Amino acid sequence: MEILIQASQLLLSLSILVVLHELGHFIPAKLFKTRVEKFYLFFDPWFSLFKFKKGETEYGIGWLPLGGYVKIAGMIDESMDKEQMKKPAEPWEFRSKPAWQRLIIMLGGVTVNIILGIAIYIMVMFVWGREYMAPENMTYGVYADSTAQSFGFQSGDKILAVGGEKVKKFKDVQMNILLDDDKTVTVDRNGKSLDLPMPIESVAKMLKNQKQLLQVAFSPIIGEVSKGSNAEKGGILVGDLITQIQGVDVQFWRDVIINIQKNKGQEVNLAVVRNGNTESLQVNVSEAGAVGIVVLESDVQLKYSVETYTFAQSVPEGFREAYNKFDSYLKQMKLMFTPETGAYKSMGGFITIGKAFSTTWDWERFWNFTAFLSIILAIMNILPIPALDGGHVMFLLYEMIVGKPAPEKFMEYAQIAGIVILLSLMLFANGNDILKLFN
Repeated sequence: MEILIQASQLLLSLSILVVLHELGHFIPAKLFKTRVEKFYLFFDPWFSLFKFKKGETEYGIGWLPLGGYVKIAGMIDESMDKEQMKKPAEPWEFRSKPAWQRLIIMLGGVTVNIILGIAIYIMVMFVWGREYMAPENMTYGVYADSTAQSFGFQSGDKILAVGGEKVKKFKDVQMNILLDDDKTVTVDRNGKSLDLPMPIESVAKMLKNQKQLLQVAFSPIIGEVSKGSNAEKGGILVGDLITQIQGVDVQFWRDVIINIQKNKGQEVNLAVVRNGNTESLQVNVSEAGAVGIVVLESDVQLKYSVETYTFAQSVPEGFREAYNKFDSYLKQMKLMFTPETGAYKSMGGFITIGKAFSTTWDWERFWNFTAFLSIILAIMNILPIPALDGGHVMFLLYEMIVGKPAPEKFMEYAQIAGIVILLSLMLFANGNDILKLFN
């Protein structure tokens, strides 16, 4: 059911983005009296799920959910319709229009995606505001797993800055380490400030690790005991502070989880502090490695900061958020082209994108991620690769500078090369997804 919910959100998000992107091409084409032969959500090789014709345009929904397209008459595009290009140019064809009009038509999709991303972020800021965990509000600092410890972190460290810049949101810490040029992390350790350099090898290790490097540290105070569980039978009570498991000291909640899972199917001795006194309890661990307890998430343990905005305030905040996402994604692309990081191995396709949506229908998360996808779509489409909008823009700029269009034969071959590049990238990204499933 969770997979179905995520898939439904992915399909809805892509549908919104694709339709509006193609409208960005469709509307200026119509304004400049250019004939649009097809307007499709998703691709329709061999057959379509639904179609109808109104005026000169066929509207439809394809069966292959990899995007969508508008087929503009008199244009060399992914349809590779060479027969039309052999005929004399008609006044309503794309190739007959002035270069500046063709440039506007080609930039329309990217423009709409940028505007859409900004508009959604403005709406999100106005409706939901922003909730985040500030590093300074983390009472017990961070929990550092073995990978984090190999980089010099210790559990209990409090993050002060990354690259000399204070980090506002804890969830941005790892992304800032990965993307910033200065990867030095400043932490407060037992009241002393300490700089931890993050070499390029640590970035490669982080990406290979494929999980959150640092987590919020919790003191192991029991917040809930499941009814009828082994924990209840063993005498654990809400408010107990676990200090030892099988004689091993535990300082943080994550230590409790690790040590309980080491003793699956066995009886363990727990030392807990209750009302200032230490109690010794015998508790059975299930074969799944659980006893039926939940950590206390009080304001002391987990204190969120909340920012709300009026509509007037949400406008500049929405622009700022869109810019930050734009900048972040460009840095991620730069990381992909840095071979020593191995970042290209973490490239994902539709499964990775689908997993980014919530397993429950969460509109705030849905719109936040849709806005981010809109920004990504704008960046990807403006890349100067033939078969993408950016490739057409590149040829149009060449024509405007040189004074004549690039040879048709060259554009045809370039279009084929662009399609091959895109299909290769798609196969690589989705192939990575499949390999991750098996690993």
